[in-house]
Amino acid sequence: MQFDIQSTDSSVLYKLLTGTVIPRPIAWVATIDGNGIDNLAPFSFFNVVSEDPPHIMFSTVRTGNKNKDTLNNILANHQFVVNLVTEDVVTQMNTTSQSVAADVNEFELAQVTPIDSIYIKPKRVKESLVQFECEMVHHYFIEKHQNGGACIIIGKIITMHIDDSILLENHKIDLEKYKPVARLAGSNYSTLGEIFQIKRQ
Repeated sequence: MQFDIQSTDSSVLYKLLTGTVIPRPIAWVATIDGNGIDNLAPFSFFNVVSEDPPHIMFSTVRTGNKNKDTLNNILANHQFVVNLVTEDVVTQMNTTSQSVAADVNEFELAQVTPIDSIYIKPKRVKESLVQFECEMVHHYFIEKHQNGGACIIIGKIITMHIDDSILLENHKIDLEKYKPVARLAGSNYSTLGEIFQIKRQ
């Protein structure tokens, strides 16, 4: 079938995109508001965009033309932590995906441990094996939307925290110990499964 963008409902487009562009890594983004309240929420429209210097991107949808707390906090102070999601914390991550009031601390809601960052104010998730302290360098609101669109955030990684337990020699990552989780569509997630190699030409 062919799906013309202009004549296809946005809910259908969402299902098709999230069902075909898979698997997607999950950014478990920690922010802080002006009153010092910690916020924690997952985003699967996420990836690395550069290593020279290191930058990542994620986007947050604006359903009903309304910003999520994560976006409001980043636009206010330009700081956030990306915590990577593994099998051990996937249930807690899912808990933080629910919509709650801005004054609710999702670290407490999910019963995960907030620990201080080194260079920025937002906390890190202690239980996460990988944490990136980031500063926002760009943001872009998607135009000509029907229901609020999305905002893309590009962040410069200031420092990386990687648990010693997943590090191998020569700074490679032990995937058997890392056990990352990826987002599929609907309520579905995936683990790495079978890994195979293809040498570059």
